[in-house]
Amino acid sequence: MDHAAQLVAYRAPIVVTALYFGLWYGLLLGLQRGTKYKLIAEYAARGETFDRYFGQDGRMLAADRAVANTHEQMGPFLVAMWLHAVFVSPTQAAGLGLAYVLLRSAYPLLLGSNLSKTQSKRVFAVTGPCYAIVFYLLARVVVEALRA
Repeated sequence: MDHAAQLVAYRAPIVVTALYFGLWYGLLLGLQRGTKYKLIAEYAARGETFDRYFGQDGRMLAADRAVANTHEQMGPFLVAMWLHAVFVSPTQAAGLGLAYVLLRSAYPLLLGSNLSKTQSKRVFAVTGPCYAIVFYLLARVVVEALRA
């Protein structure tokens, strides 16, 4: 398969990968950075010093957790999606990958803007289906490998 044909065949997984990086870098890092500077200003207005790493402000903790959790899940998702795209179906990998990215984009909303102990149950609405997608993508690759 020539270079142009490969690009066409893998166009959808490429777009999903770009969307995922756009979510992570654009939205979540923007959320994290915006939260930090908002809190710095709020603390300064009260005459207090904002401690970014040890202050335990729930809003900063929520923004940090959204970024860290998405980053933690990035490796397994991208590996599973691309193995599936190459060895099973680029179209199916892209469809499931898009579902995964859309689910992940809901994670910060379900987590909330102020971290507390109650969010862990709400975020399972995102993490559960995302884990299922990753395991399905990988399972199909394993099945194809065993058939070969």
